[in-house]
Amino acid sequence: MTATKSSGKTGVLFVCLGNICRSPMAEAVFQHIVETNGISDQFVIDSAGTSRFHLGDKPDSRSAQTCRDRGVRVNHRARQTQPKDFDNFDFILCMDESNLDDLRMLKPKGSRAHVALFGSYSANADDAVIRDPYYGGNKGFITNFEQVTRCSLGLLEELSFDNVTADFS
Repeated sequence: MTATKSSGKTGVLFVCLGNICRSPMAEAVFQHIVETNGISDQFVIDSAGTSRFHLGDKPDSRSAQTCRDRGVRVNHRARQTQPKDFDNFDFILCMDESNLDDLRMLKPKGSRAHVALFGSYSANADDAVIRDPYYGGNKGFITNFEQVTRCSLGLLEELSFDNVTADFS
């Protein structure tokens, strides 16, 4: 699903390298938060990767399990970021500087999509970069979950959604 400038919805695209760990987790957590706060009708949410490594794959089992353990549904197949995403989404939020560099190179001239590190929406300086947990253990996925939760709340606050909470019961 895509957002269009005329839809009245805010389009948010989360991006990491392969679209199997961090960005589908960010998508799922953000979707969960907006649903539980009754504001999901105001957003179009998706995720993508800068590479083609995992096209069509389901999220990494550790990423999906970390979400499920906290009551967050994950329903995604990996896809690669496309130039049209810069027209279809208002915010294209990535997990690290390498993703940011790739997106800046891909961004078409004249695009008004806001491209930034997702971590820039957290007040916690440790969230500036959401590190790739792929080659580590489960602890990295738990850390990512905590980070994307704080960043999601920060983004919603930036978008003037006050009193939004993250309920994972």
